[in-house]
Amino acid sequence: MINSVVLMGRLTYEPELKTTTSGLSVIRFQMAVDRNYQSQGQERQADFIDVVAWRQTAEFISRYFHKGSMIAVEGSIQTNNFTDRDGNKRKSVEVVANQVSFCGSKAENQGTNPAFSQPAPSYSTADNTDFEEIVDDDDDLPF
Repeated sequence: MINSVVLMGRLTYEPELKTTTSGLSVIRFQMAVDRNYQSQGQERQADFIDVVAWRQTAEFISRYFHKGSMIAVEGSIQTNNFTDRDGNKRKSVEVVANQVSFCGSKAENQGTNPAFSQPAPSYSTADNTDFEEIVDDDDDLPF
C-alpha cells in the first residue's frame, strides 16, 4: 500500500516547537498550497493543509522556517477520529512530515539559513584557447 504526499507551499503562521512529556520534539504548522487549476478570471485559490513533524525534523523547521517561508514537505497522510466537547464524532486529517526542504528564491530565504548569507563564489570565464583537443585514432575500447 502507498501513502505518500509531496507538498510545496508557504507557512501560514509562525511554527512553535513543543516537547512531549517523554521529551520528543514536535511542531505543528499549516501550509497554504496553491491549486494548479483556476477558472478564467477567477482569483487564485489555495488549500490550507495541517502538518506535524517530530524529532530532528521538528527542530530543523523551528530553526529555519518562519511565517511566509516557502517549504517542501514529503510525508504521509494521517487521519484521527475523535469526539468533540459536544459529543459529536469528528475526523481530522494531517500530513506527517518525514522530510522537509527549502524552496523559493535565495532572497526569500535570506536570514533564515546562515548558508545563504555567504556570497556565491565567482568563477572566471574560460575560452577555447585554454583547452587542447585530444585525438583518439585507435578505436580501441579503454576497458
